[in-house]
Amino acid sequence: MKFSDVAVVVSDAKKAKTWYTETLGFELREDEDHWITVAPKGANVTLHLCETQPLEKGNTGIGFTAKDVASLETELKKKGVIFSEPAKKLPWGTVAKFLDPDGNEFWLTQE
Repeated sequence: MKFSDVAVVVSDAKKAKTWYTETLGFELREDEDHWITVAPKGANVTLHLCETQPLEKGNTGIGFTAKDVASLETELKKKGVIFSEPAKKLPWGTVAKFLDPDGNEFWLTQE
């Protein structure tokens, strides 16, 4: 598993994108509807500018990537990890969500 992104709740994603890129000098990595990500030049981890108020209950906004989400889900379930959303293929990729012992939710997206 690799650390990939952190959601930052913003009131207006387009304005936030402008501020992060023009004011801070971050690179725009992706800009597709709800999925806008920015990062400092050369960074491996991105900020997902998540236009939501407030962030869904329990959602940490922290995302990880894996080469094979379904296989990792099977492996982690054997260790007692609870998945709030099992692996599912969406038009933009395969995703799952898992919980820590306190109910904090983490995203897992296929590379």
